Amino acid sequence: MTILERIQELAQKKDKNLKEVSLELGFSKNYLYSLKKQAPSSDKLSKLADYFGVSTDYLLGRTDDKASLSPKEIEDIGQMADRMINGLESENSVNFYGEPMSDEDKASLKTALLVALEMNKKRSKQKD
Repeated sequence: MTILERIQELAQKKDKNLKEVSLELGFSKNYLYSLKKQAPSSDKLSKLADYFGVSTDYLLGRTDDKASLSPKEIEDIGQMADRMINGLESENSVNFYGEPMSDEDKASLKTALLVALEMNKKRSKQKD
């Protein structure tokens, strides 16, 4: 599937035509049709990915995973997991059968939280 075909499919899901998408993004009205013959610039590719809530890799055909997470989203999820772990530690409520949680157990819990948060974020992106 070409980049233009992917954009057409995504636009259709938003009940938009290519001209409407182009104008909403501040491109010329026929810009997206030019992608039949040329690749978009990186800034326009990023705008398109943000507009549709997909990765640039998806638009370029490098992955079929529409919901892949951006580096910023992964960083945000990591910070959220850190806040969760820190919140649990500050309340002294993290324990196993009355025993304090070891650093190794805390790392395992953080890994599990990261996986769960990333899966949840991807699911929410797929609903859009």
